[in-house]
Amino acid sequence: MKRRVIIFIVLLAAAVGLLTYYKLFRQVPPERFASAEDHFLYGSVGTEANDGVPYWIWLALPRVFPDLLPGPGGYASIGVLSQEGREMPVGFAKRTIGIERVGINCALCHTGTYRLQASDKPIIVATAPAHQMGPQSYLRFLFACANDARFNGKIIMAEIDRNTKLSWLDHQLYKYILIPFTRRALLKQQRVDNNYGWMKDLPPWGRGRIDPFNPIKYRILKQPVDGTIGNADMVPLWNQKQHANTVYHWDGLNTDLNEVVISSAIGDGATPRWVEADWKKSDSESSLKRIRQFIMDRQPPKFPLPVDEAFAARGKAIYDRECASCHALGGEKTGKVQPLDDPALKTDRHRLDMWTANAAQAYNGYTSGYGWQLTHFVKTNGYVNVPLDGIWMRGPYLHNGSVPTLADLLEPTEKRPKLFYSGNDVVDPVKVGFVSTGPDGFRFDTSVAGNSNAGHLWGTQLLADEKHAMVEYMKTL
Repeated sequence: MKRRVIIFIVLLAAAVGLLTYYKLFRQVPPERFASAEDHFLYGSVGTEANDGVPYWIWLALPRVFPDLLPGPGGYASIGVLSQEGREMPVGFAKRTIGIERVGINCALCHTGTYRLQASDKPIIVATAPAHQMGPQSYLRFLFACANDARFNGKIIMAEIDRNTKLSWLDHQLYKYILIPFTRRALLKQQRVDNNYGWMKDLPPWGRGRIDPFNPIKYRILKQPVDGTIGNADMVPLWNQKQHANTVYHWDGLNTDLNEVVISSAIGDGATPRWVEADWKKSDSESSLKRIRQFIMDRQPPKFPLPVDEAFAARGKAIYDRECASCHALGGEKTGKVQPLDDPALKTDRHRLDMWTANAAQAYNGYTSGYGWQLTHFVKTNGYVNVPLDGIWMRGPYLHNGSVPTLADLLEPTEKRPKLFYSGNDVVDPVKVGFVSTGPDGFRFDTSVAGNSNAGHLWGTQLLADEKHAMVEYMKTL
């Protein structure tokens, strides 16, 4: 009898263990997308295991907590994009790890839209800066939900039940395990000493901006919270093959594209172990290598309106004289770091000061023991002279997104807008950039720390008609 009891207990434990593995840890290969663009927009970069939100909870949150979003439309109200006929929004991947989970990918911050008129349907451009997206708003929405008493099994399951019919077992799993666990995980993430609590008292990122490296400093590299502000404008990822001799990120903190792709996935939530497995795969099978190839080949979109060719030809001569050495592909200083103490630069230094020599050293040692290594992180003394391909779709301008249009950038600091609204995607065909007069979008105040629109004085002394001609030419870049 005793032996039978022992055998029963062992078999029961094995069954429970097997069921637990199947429902919580079993990994199904992610969806394989036929096109490289679809993979960029919707493919997994390994963020679901650690930071992924259970799919049915993620789907229910905007419907349970619409009052915690800035407006109607669910996740779209914070700038998340959707394509007709697609289950998932741009920048989100769904993957089964026990249960279906939702994680972010590169496209969340690197896919933008434009319209010629406010009534037009937005045109989605993969690898463009996500100037309409509010990534901090997404995080704050999740945290606000977790702090709300409505985040409980009864209320969220009622919404899930309106959308799908889960099995009895999955219903119990969601109600009694996944919902409480997800809430606890989100509450933990917003603690000051863990993950994102440091954001609370700092200036908001706003639309089209992100502080990408303070989370890495604190969450991954375990650097002390230092109160620095790293808010920076989203960058385009297109045309990297022609950017081969440039350094990366606004301050040039890395010089190797492979490392930029890998570390970006880690910053989004991928684990080194996942990267190790992915990077061993062939170029066509590896998620990160496929993204790397896509951003190398992808070309920036053409300006979508007619250009005055004669006027632009005049502008080209001025651009070649005033700007090309620093910003044209192949220019003498293009892709190199311009020291911030250059009297003509002197832009806001907060982003530069955020990244430290200690952080660079820690990141270079972070991957010790893996088959791939991070070795090219550095601390610099300025900002990169970035190539200007596709510049018409990269507004607002400067590294912190503090100047709404190219025409404004060619004005002295005191004549640049002190207040404007970012996050719009209607093209400004004259000043070049996006309509910024509001009231929709993020109210950008240049008097706030990290938002200064001072500096980059090149071209500001040109005559008015010379500035207009150069802006007309830059539409063609």
